[in-house]
Amino acid sequence: MSDFVNNGWSIFIAAVTILGLVACLGLLIVASKRKVMAQDNTTGHVWDGDLRELNNPLPRWWMGLFVLTVVFAGLYLVLYPGLGNAAGKLGWSSTGQYDAEQAKAQAAMAPLYAKFTSQTPEALAKDAQAMAIGERLYINNCAQCHGSDAKGSKGFPNLTLPVASRLATDSFDSVKATITNGRQGVMPPMAAAVGTAEDVKNVAHYVLSLSGSPHNELAAQLGKPKFGACAACHGADGKGNKALGAPNLTDKVWLHGWGEQTIVAMVNGGKNNVMPAQASRMTPEQIHVLSAYVWNLAQAGSAAQ
Repeated sequence: MSDFVNNGWSIFIAAVTILGLVACLGLLIVASKRKVMAQDNTTGHVWDGDLRELNNPLPRWWMGLFVLTVVFAGLYLVLYPGLGNAAGKLGWSSTGQYDAEQAKAQAAMAPLYAKFTSQTPEALAKDAQAMAIGERLYINNCAQCHGSDAKGSKGFPNLTLPVASRLATDSFDSVKATITNGRQGVMPPMAAAVGTAEDVKNVAHYVLSLSGSPHNELAAQLGKPKFGACAACHGADGKGNKALGAPNLTDKVWLHGWGEQTIVAMVNGGKNNVMPAQASRMTPEQIHVLSAYVWNLAQAGSAAQ
């Protein structure tokens, strides 16, 4: 792909564009000159015995419009980007226009967000206006992955879970940090550490047994000693380690799917999950309100237990 972004391609595109405009002017000049092709002012072509093509010049209004389009194109390329890397005399860019519109919108919204910035998440959770704004921010920026109901899907966490069941966002500060900076969770392939393919299968049944899920009791007993390879992150009791990002295996929250095959695939292949940072998409004030909204979803989930 580097071959398509070097300066040579910029020169090539500019040259093709200019030559195209020159060719249009040349075509106009050629078409404007009337040449007599037959004594009766026809091209000499005859169809159906008496249908003859006349050799009349192009209408002047059509020629005038053609000239105007070529002139307009030339002026446009002088003022705006179009000739390769040339920025144009006006210095316009779609990025610049977007940034200007964003700055204008943020300036208009600044007074509204100013009153929310110093409020605690508890106070924001009780403010109907703040929660309405937070919900709109969530729909625009988060719902694509976590769902419009915030209950997530396979690979995307359920944000309505109670605090006790949440891995990385069990406090307001952790919610805010995750939204601002993003988060990356890595489960390394552990098959070699666990043992044979049969050992991996047995460990999968032991993991299922930790949450009381349907499992093969004998396989689970055989897999318990092999679970030691996983205990460094998930703990000897399987309750996980939030500092390491290792989920609790004793609850019934299955982020990446449930069942023997899913767990075996996870142990064999590992997993790399990424929550992208949102700091470049939203202002700190917007993130503060959005964080309070997402944090409040967990409080509601906890109260419902």
